[in-house]
Amino acid sequence: MLGLWSSAHEGAKFWLQVLTELKNRGLQDIFIACVDGLKGFPQAMETVCPQTTVQLCIVPLVRGSLQYVNGRERRAVAQDWRTIYQATTVEAAEQERELFAAR
Repeated sequence: MLGLWSSAHEGAKFWLQVLTELKNRGLQDIFIACVDGLKGFPQAMETVCPQTTVQLCIVPLVRGSLQYVNGRERRAVAQDWRTIYQATTVEAAEQERELFAAR
């Protein structure tokens, strides 16, 4: 664990403080930051570690989206999405997406 921070507001200013503290403690670089929609985090990361790729975690997106799917169809839709997201190439993902759209 790198640390534990708490704040009433998790905006860019908060994340900038967290990332700056980590940098001051010896953090040299972050290759990929996978986050779930943290407000202000990408901007703070751009300031502190501009080479970092900030990637949005798809799990919260999928869970949120499944709320709009009929309960009886959720399992099948989730499996279809898993096939799309786990495709090894962009072309394969697009092909799976087209199959999903046709269903």
